Amino acid sequence: MKIRKALITAANPRQRTLPLQTLVDRDGETKAALQIVLAEAAEAGIEQFGVIVCPGDEANYAAACGPFQSQVEFIPQANPQGYGDAILRGREFCHNEPFLHLVGDHLHVSQTAVGCARQLIAIAEAENCPISAVQPTHESLLTAYGTVGGKLTGGDRPIYQIESIIEKPTPTLAEQQLIVPGLRAGYYLCFFGLHVFDAEIFNLLDEQRAGAPADKLGLTPALHAMAARRRYLALTVAGRRYDIGSRYGLLLAQLALSLAGRDRDIVLTQIVELLAHPSSGQS
Repeated sequence: MKIRKALITAANPRQRTLPLQTLVDRDGETKAALQIVLAEAAEAGIEQFGVIVCPGDEANYAAACGPFQSQVEFIPQANPQGYGDAILRGREFCHNEPFLHLVGDHLHVSQTAVGCARQLIAIAEAENCPISAVQPTHESLLTAYGTVGGKLTGGDRPIYQIESIIEKPTPTLAEQQLIVPGLRAGYYLCFFGLHVFDAEIFNLLDEQRAGAPADKLGLTPALHAMAARRRYLALTVAGRRYDIGSRYGLLLAQLALSLAGRDRDIVLTQIVELLAHPSSGQS
């Protein structure tokens, strides 16, 4: 498995402007969130990018790509019918090749010298199968993420064989069906916003649509079906995900990038000063 293409979804009508938000990256440079996402994928060896967008957004997104613009193909999702439908729009772009999938409103900050996308691709190419990045997540946040159940299969590596997937479960349902041995109490493995798929995902989505053509097409049911049919892994990535569409998400992503970058000491000093001198509205 050699992965050289990435498919990025960014057409959710409620989140279409999030990838265009600007942040200061680790090197102290101001960039759109989309360019930061593209840069991480490029660092992992990706050569071509397909970005699913709302029709009419192509020009704004092109401007946000920075130096990657010539490597990006925009794929409009007219009449969007769900997350799975967005993935299906990338079938022609992927041409039956395995691909890295990212979501345009998540940023990732690695805790090592190796980026999160590169960590995932290395395992996918070595194991020659689909794999999703996951992160131990507290039960209070489960209703925001797809959550997986499975068993540790990587020995001393945090690799799991996925057995089941539930989209945004309640803590009660997760406790009943998604316990993963080895995780501390109250934590579950939730999707990280990074996946490596091959062409089978398109076939599974086709099957799902054929079974319920009038319904919105989700991705999670197709992934659950894939886990039942073949080897499908999850990797706990050494890093953190930041959903910039969540409350304070953009702020937290900016802090994480800053504290992992060259201006860490400057930012820390300013945070300490801010804490030492709260605004006049604070008691």
